[in-house]
Amino acid sequence: MITAAPPRLHAPARPPRAGAVRHLGPNWYATVMGTAIVATAGAGLPLRLPGLRTACTAVWALALLQLVVLLTARVLHWRHHRDQARAHLLDPATAPFYGCLAMALLSVGGGALTLGRDWIGIRAALALDTVLFVSGTALGLVTAVAVPYLMAVRHRVQPGQAGAVWLLPLVPPMVSAATGPLLVPHLPAGQPRQTLLFACFALFGLSLLATLVTLPLVFARLLTAGPPPLALTPTLFLVLGPLGQSTTAAGMFADVAPDVLPAPYHEGLAVLSVLFGVPVMGFALLWLCLATAHVVRARRHGMRFTMTWWSFTFPIGTCVTGAEALARHTGLAVYGWPAVALYAVLAAAWAVAAVHTARGLVSGALLAAPVPAPEGPGPATARTR
Repeated sequence: MITAAPPRLHAPARPPRAGAVRHLGPNWYATVMGTAIVATAGAGLPLRLPGLRTACTAVWALALLQLVVLLTARVLHWRHHRDQARAHLLDPATAPFYGCLAMALLSVGGGALTLGRDWIGIRAALALDTVLFVSGTALGLVTAVAVPYLMAVRHRVQPGQAGAVWLLPLVPPMVSAATGPLLVPHLPAGQPRQTLLFACFALFGLSLLATLVTLPLVFARLLTAGPPPLALTPTLFLVLGPLGQSTTAAGMFADVAPDVLPAPYHEGLAVLSVLFGVPVMGFALLWLCLATAHVVRARRHGMRFTMTWWSFTFPIGTCVTGAEALARHTGLAVYGWPAVALYAVLAAAWAVAAVHTARGLVSGALLAAPVPAPEGPGPATARTR
């Protein structure tokens, strides 16, 4: 982790708001992701509770507001604190979080067509999703290349430093793959629809293969070096992100394929959504239990709230949407009810993280200079960015 550089003796005065965002890192976009997934996952539940869709739409509107505020704050950060922004890029613990920006854009964009259309209309929702999808996909591709490149040539990381945060710059293309099919029906029939669908399929493969290369490093480090520091233990849940999101993406391909592709291709995607999703969600369940056990242990050893607690939200949300996709394509209640149970966990995790974050913002603790966390495993309660 990076500690703030000492202030210059004769530094020019900063606007109050600019000074307040000096230590605002890219990980803050996780709050947008976590809020947006609460909305979109709730919209797909196999339940028809009165007021559920309205509540989910309100949560999506909150995510949109968060995104606007954070984008503004990050512009101030880059404008007034370029030294700190550069330090973030050169810090192997912080640079991977730049993937959160792309995922925040994509999550809010997908929610616009899923829920926002109820309040802002289909034309505005389509325009908003198009802008956020294109920008989020472009940024996601950049981070998927740039962050691993920086890790190779500038960060000088060691195998013992491997962690689930290494997956963050690799997951945005999978989020694009899962949200892109929402735009397919709004394109002209024929090649435009087919091109976007196959582009999403390519993004699916890009992210999946990159994850399969990286995940063994994360698992091996966990088994050979022991538990991560207490403050970083929640990041183990980040592994669920590419697992649940890939299952969601496969289900979305199968949803739109009949109106886009001829037989047997659309039938093949329907088969893929089940044959791929079932074993992947099985491994996600295994990892969920393993990560939960580590979190229980860390909590018993004194783990306190840090911004890493937002790792409990978006990854679990992708497992909810993945289970919803399997429920649609198999018709089995064995996937529908777990989706409801996981959504309850998601909502509770989001509420806890949101309350603690609000308190930290009011007190100023979360925007203060961070305290470095220990490099190796063991008890750690330092706040991390």
